[in-house]
Amino acid sequence: MRQGLKIYIPLLILFTLSAHVFSQTSLNNDIDNIESKVIEWRRYFHEHPELSNREFNTSKKIAEHLTSLGMEVTTGIAKTGVVGILKGKKPGKVIALRADIDALPVTERNDLPFKSVVKDTFLGKETGVMHACGHDTHIAIMMGVAEILSKHNDFAGTVKFIFQPAEEGPPPGEEGGAKLMIKEGVLESPKVDAIFGLHINSETPVGTIRYKPGGIMAAVERFVINVKGKQTHGSAPWSGVDPILISAKIIDGLQTIISREARLVDEAAVITVGKITSGVRFNIIPETAELIGTVRTLDPDMRTLILKRMKEMVPTIAKAYGGEATIEIENFTAVTYNDEKLVDKMLPSLEKVAGKEHVELVKATTGGEDFSFFQEKVPGFYFFLGGKPLNATEAAPHHTPDFYIDESGLLLGVKAFTQIVNDYLTE
Repeated sequence: MRQGLKIYIPLLILFTLSAHVFSQTSLNNDIDNIESKVIEWRRYFHEHPELSNREFNTSKKIAEHLTSLGMEVTTGIAKTGVVGILKGKKPGKVIALRADIDALPVTERNDLPFKSVVKDTFLGKETGVMHACGHDTHIAIMMGVAEILSKHNDFAGTVKFIFQPAEEGPPPGEEGGAKLMIKEGVLESPKVDAIFGLHINSETPVGTIRYKPGGIMAAVERFVINVKGKQTHGSAPWSGVDPILISAKIIDGLQTIISREARLVDEAAVITVGKITSGVRFNIIPETAELIGTVRTLDPDMRTLILKRMKEMVPTIAKAYGGEATIEIENFTAVTYNDEKLVDKMLPSLEKVAGKEHVELVKATTGGEDFSFFQEKVPGFYFFLGGKPLNATEAAPHHTPDFYIDESGLLLGVKAFTQIVNDYLTE
């Protein structure tokens, strides 16, 4: 009996190792074979973009795919959001993956066979609609991950696939995005233990993943300044109060907060005025002006200082020139904060699929992400995925008509999410 046991144990170990190798080989083959599907999905979504809170057809196609995989699927979360739940073969932790699904009011200039020619109305004006930030690739990558994991669910735990609308911000007067998804319970039933997200980047080479523990993207505020002067003839400015001049002085003053008061050696900060509206005719000094802009901060104390000084400075400058001004500031995102312990634990997963030499530690960016609201509730890890062609010297920035993504980088996104899930749920 003892002799038989000695033979049986090595055979059992060999069988177990062989089964693991076979399972891993099967998984790798399925990942490689899904690339063409992921590219096909990406091209469909690129050609059929939809604006924030209006992603009706996008969510329908996502839901149909998840349902075909046998998942428990919920639609209509935060208006057009979709959530799919995939259970492993044993109970365990709950991991969430998030992909944003909305497009932008941008008219595409790229010459592609799947170029967007979609038109819609945004803020009362007709505009082109384009996936000018890469959300089409995020959807396709996560649909690929969902299909792979539905075939290979040997893990202990649950994966929650969150397809989120309105990351770019809901239309004025509407709720939306991550905040509304959280409000409607997306992180509950089952309760999420950790959440992961990625963003394709047109200026990061294909095959590269970039990350940063702690704050990786900025808190975002939107501000509106209303200036009131006194209307008069353009030939006699002394008989009125010029709100356009006051606006110029306010813009100049706001920049001194950044250049002279913010400790830029600690973190970056930005104040940008993106829109000015005033006047109707060349020879009339108008009565009012409106300024709309954004503030980006990466440090809570710096954020507090900047917003305080803006509120103090705007009415004071206007008063100095004989006018009045008010300022309203609305928060759009928190700091996208990567949980340091989670990053340490999951970084090896990214290095497995990309190679350690292609996983780069970077500095924070002043872009904003409402993924940050998920991270305020549960530990989260958000990283950047390369989408720039390897032979390219320049890349069009995000949110521009020439924004372009090399599709050969999408498979690494599938591999990264798949590896993260398997490692997190089998730790």
